[in-house]
Amino acid sequence: MKTYKDLDIYNLAFLYAVEVHKISLKLPKFELYEQGSQIRRSSKSIKDNIVEGYGRRTYKQDFIKFLIYAHASSLECYSQLEMIDELYDFPEIKELKHNYDKLGGKIYSFIQYVENNWKT
Repeated sequence: MKTYKDLDIYNLAFLYAVEVHKISLKLPKFELYEQGSQIRRSSKSIKDNIVEGYGRRTYKQDFIKFLIYAHASSLECYSQLEMIDELYDFPEIKELKHNYDKLGGKIYSFIQYVENNWKT
């Protein structure tokens, strides 16, 4: 692994953050700065924490800490998607919820891998 861009979890998080950003802009105007802003920030936080953790990968515990933050942000983003799904009729939300659920599992598995196999 030469760069964080080699991580599947980063590439998925980036792709999904772009999708979330685009969908959030379809929300009613009054939601753009409430629900829209919150979901944009949580989705982008996932990829950003993966990158920051990767930057500290020589310190195993720091790497794990930022991966845990990324996992927590994926849970937050999923929760935001649930709220939007309940309030608005965006057919693409169901697939995004599924994708974020899978991403959370992948991040969790990667955390376990780093905990058990990462050499500093």
